[in-house]
Amino acid sequence: MDDTNPEAPSPGPAPTVPMTPALPAVPAYVPPPRAPKSPFLALFLSTFPGIGQVYNGQFAKALFMFSAFVGSIIGVIEMGPFPWAFCIPFAYFFNLIDAYRSAVVINERAIGGAPVPEEEGMESPLWGGALLVMGLVLLLNNLGWLRLAALARYWPLVLIVGGGILLYQSLNRRRDNGTPTSGGRDAFLS
Repeated sequence: MDDTNPEAPSPGPAPTVPMTPALPAVPAYVPPPRAPKSPFLALFLSTFPGIGQVYNGQFAKALFMFSAFVGSIIGVIEMGPFPWAFCIPFAYFFNLIDAYRSAVVINERAIGGAPVPEEEGMESPLWGGALLVMGLVLLLNNLGWLRLAALARYWPLVLIVGGGILLYQSLNRRRDNGTPTSGGRDAFLS
């Protein structure tokens, strides 16, 4: 007898089935990064000083903005209208601009846009220091150890000190960059 049955499967390799061609890989849809903060909402919220900064997550700056606005009003009441009446709109509009600008900077950092200089810290220690000084001055005034009304005539000292600091920093930058600090009219204007 013949052991090979023509109908029995052969022990050899299995026949290959033709495969369908592979479809090209379609990249998955990746939505563009969403900005975490809305600059216009921050601007709108800052119509009440400091709330736009709270929205941006800058609590020390928010407290400072609110304190600067209220402190300007207290200055008008305690020490007279000049120069404090000019500080009220300055503090208010600075608050609005800062909230909008900070939201834009936060978005640029989150999306990976242009790098932001580190000296423009979102929560700089200076905000806390400014709050500390403001609170100390107001506490001393409330305790009667310092009378803000008596200091009203000395407010130009703030301008003198501020101008001196800016002049000193400017001269130091020039010296560090190798620019001459003297030289007549051209050195003064540059």
